[in-house]
Amino acid sequence: MSPTDIDTAAKDLLAYIDASPTPYHAVRETARRLTEHGYRELDEREPWSLQPGDRVFITRGDTSIAAFHLGTTPVDRAGFRLVGSHTDSPNLRLKPNAPVAKHGYHQLGVEVYGGVLLSTWMDRDLSLAGRVVVLSGGRPVPHLVDFQRPLLRVPNLAIHLNRTVNTDGLKLNAQDHMVPVLGLESAGPAELRSLLVRELARANVRAEAGDLLGYDLALYDTQPSTRSGAQGEFLHAPRLDNLASCYSGLSALLAAGKAGETTRGVVLYDHEEIGSRSAQGAAGTFLRDCLQRLVLGHSDGRADAYHRAIRHSFLVSADMAHAVHPNYSSLHEPRHQPLMGGGPVIKSNVNQSYATDGETWAHFAALCREAGVTPQHFVTRTDLGCGSTIGPITAAELGIRTVDVGSPMLSMHSIREMAAASDVVAMISVLQRFFT
Repeated sequence: MSPTDIDTAAKDLLAYIDASPTPYHAVRETARRLTEHGYRELDEREPWSLQPGDRVFITRGDTSIAAFHLGTTPVDRAGFRLVGSHTDSPNLRLKPNAPVAKHGYHQLGVEVYGGVLLSTWMDRDLSLAGRVVVLSGGRPVPHLVDFQRPLLRVPNLAIHLNRTVNTDGLKLNAQDHMVPVLGLESAGPAELRSLLVRELARANVRAEAGDLLGYDLALYDTQPSTRSGAQGEFLHAPRLDNLASCYSGLSALLAAGKAGETTRGVVLYDHEEIGSRSAQGAAGTFLRDCLQRLVLGHSDGRADAYHRAIRHSFLVSADMAHAVHPNYSSLHEPRHQPLMGGGPVIKSNVNQSYATDGETWAHFAALCREAGVTPQHFVTRTDLGCGSTIGPITAAELGIRTVDVGSPMLSMHSIREMAAASDVVAMISVLQRFFT
């Protein structure tokens, strides 16, 4: 991996993240890149016409996307090689009746989505992005919005009013203390619907406040992603967990070249951070529906073709991994302490929080060897709980062989996370071997 390769991949990853403040935008940016590389969109409501070598993608709920490059051999004989990741990240999201007027301030009520490190959202320049559904021509039509400017702030309490904060720690109540400030009542109205109408107008969508039927809006940090370190070796960005893995899987798929025997694919799910139980989540039918329809159009047509295809298949569940923290190393298992910049991490848990077993671990380790990369290993301390991924869920739903891997990072679930630039191209190179 040359410095040029590392710099190119790191720069492109940060651009991908900055273009994706919400899962809606991540799917749109992913679809844009797929289209540029000759992929065409399929509609789940329509029949699919498929040929060997076709490049196709499917979206569901505007927040999950799956893309496939059909192989030259029918899938019932060659199977699928799949990379799975997730588009969502922990954040703050608006409640349906969001506007709040309190003590002379305009505020917006929020819900906490996923396992947010709440303290990192304090004193940040926050904006709003997501999806707005507008009445148009007598029917609801969705549109993406992104204010792209500082609009909100969750102000900290002054130390003079919280003297023990540095010794006892910051204690935050999500209902009482995380309500962002939008404006001053004395400065005039700050009506959310009017703000959304003006933002839609910037995208050439004409609407009145009464035309807004619903929204799915999230707060995000307006500070651009960047690099740091003595040699620029670190990445600082929101949503590295797990857009960095989405980017690696997508980049590997696009770089894999002409069709091989096996059908390649990536699936980027929403709702992993809250359990994956949704129509477009890993516990839903999205991937299974896609695979079954691909089998119908690219197999021998026997009734058991789908089941045979799955037995030939393999899934790499790619989700970011915990790097050893230099200030909290005692919280890491002593012989499993991944280092940022040390390459891809194979994640294991005997209680199946990760789907890795000896066979799938060996499969990924062999790919790393082919790519000239040495894998690292992560196991959580025996006395600590373990997070999970889409890996065990997808493995259970499909019966597919699965390995859980990820790139090492710090500050996971912070509003600003940290990773190593060199790990981006390392993961892409291994996943590219997987696809070829």
